[in-house]
Amino acid sequence: MTSVTSIQLIDATYIVAVVLFILAIKWLSSPVTAKHGVLAGEIAAALALAATLFDPQVTEYKWILIALVVGAGIGIPLGMVKMTAVPQRTALSHAFGALSASLIGIAEYYVGVPHVSRFGMAEIGLEVIIGSLTFTGSLIAAGKLQEILPQRPIVYKGQNFVSLSVLGAALLLAIALVVNPEQPYLFPLMVVVALVFGVLLVTPIGGADMPTVISLLNSYAGFSAALLGFVLNSKVLVVAGALDGSSGFILSVIMCKAMNRSFTNVMFGAFGQVQTSGAVEQEARTVRSASPEEAAGILAAASKVVVVPGYGMAVAQAQHKVRELFDNLTKKGIDVTFGIHPVAGRMPGHMNVLLAEADIPYDRLKEMDDVNSELPQTDVALIIGANDVTNPAARSDASSPIYGMPILDVDKAHTVMVIKRSMNPGFAGIDNPLYYLDKTLMLFGDAKGFVGEIVRELSGGPSH
Repeated sequence: MTSVTSIQLIDATYIVAVVLFILAIKWLSSPVTAKHGVLAGEIAAALALAATLFDPQVTEYKWILIALVVGAGIGIPLGMVKMTAVPQRTALSHAFGALSASLIGIAEYYVGVPHVSRFGMAEIGLEVIIGSLTFTGSLIAAGKLQEILPQRPIVYKGQNFVSLSVLGAALLLAIALVVNPEQPYLFPLMVVVALVFGVLLVTPIGGADMPTVISLLNSYAGFSAALLGFVLNSKVLVVAGALDGSSGFILSVIMCKAMNRSFTNVMFGAFGQVQTSGAVEQEARTVRSASPEEAAGILAAASKVVVVPGYGMAVAQAQHKVRELFDNLTKKGIDVTFGIHPVAGRMPGHMNVLLAEADIPYDRLKEMDDVNSELPQTDVALIIGANDVTNPAARSDASSPIYGMPILDVDKAHTVMVIKRSMNPGFAGIDNPLYYLDKTLMLFGDAKGFVGEIVRELSGGPSH
């Protein structure tokens, strides 16, 4: 095969990979076609990798093979985590991808000095800054999701000024290198400053905003890869990175809209600090609780039930027990649907993934706007570990930090039952007046155990 023919075949393979990447994102937008999307993405990545390995410029395979073995040794265990750990695993994936892009950019700079052009330096500088801040930011996000680091925002006076000043310093160093690339002592300083900014960026963000942060970090990692594509003159990397970056950014916009909040509020608002002003009032109020037997009786007498899953369901790994509950109720002729809030859980689509793992039919999962129109005609709204996304203060309390955020209108159902470990506030750090309504019953306990007890009562015997 001639070198010309070889290059043409490689280019054709890249084109096929790009088309498959585009189709993967398209198919991943629907649960029905998501498996096709994952397969298309895997095939595209394999084709792009194979085409690169056969590129005539690649003459030494030893270090590539070593890297593949090491990467597989790390990646395989990471891919076998429990579903509840997928958010933090995703954050680690973003960190590794961004670190890879940064290291290649750093290598390109030191290999090219003193012959790096100003335009090339601008590409490398932006790519390394974005990759570096994404690396440390993703590590902080993973630490928060794993609860190694505090879930609540870590705030201090003047934090936004300090953070933006650090980012400004990194950009100034990049500009200085563009003006004169032959200043290698400035390059590591720029990298360190960018790494510090990543820590400062994510540390003040609370657990309530982690879904948006995960999506945004995914976007940053994609844009870093796209810039790396320009540095390496790799068209497939440019396209794949741009697809990843733009889709992540669009998803972040959708999620901010779902919370009725701006990017600046999510990234710099320190949302999720525990509110203490209503503590005395909370102590004076009482709640009504119920046993599994009572909850089972109420559900068995219902005609229509809406289940609202939240992070508590994920932590308890209760999705399979929820499937048993769904099967049991539907066998009794009860209409059961699931109301999914766009930002429920700890990553985009978290609830959909967990329920799909339990093989709950896709047509039973309904988005917020669709299920809200049904809630006034719903006999029972069963909330499993969700908190802020069901808080009616978002509609009525102008002083609430979540005021204006679209919520699931569960308080409009005839009866509300909430499975929750305690009365502790959710990620937004505020009390939920839903729990004190006359129509609300609190079901205190672990979600998996409590749902299992309800299933046992409904079936008249031990649940499996």
